[in-house]
Amino acid sequence: MICRKCLVSGRVQGVFYRGTAAQRARELGVRGYARNLPDGRVEVLACGEEEVVLRFVAWLWTGSSASKVTSVEVADAPEHRAPPGFHTA
Repeated sequence: MICRKCLVSGRVQGVFYRGTAAQRARELGVRGYARNLPDGRVEVLACGEEEVVLRFVAWLWTGSSASKVTSVEVADAPEHRAPPGFHTA
């Protein structure tokens, strides 16, 4: 299992980005969370099998139909323990 912490920038708040990310994560079997940050970005923690996590991280550029992603910063997150399921905050 791997974990990746992603910071997603652009028009990603108030456009159902987190909800769409949660739906996609559940479809893929990715565990983690998506939460809004005060600076307008969305923080995403994605944990699971490497191939699935990498597919999900690549999908973060797509987002919801109303979002416009301009940047996805990705970092290893080995210190995180995978939470059960995927949730939004």
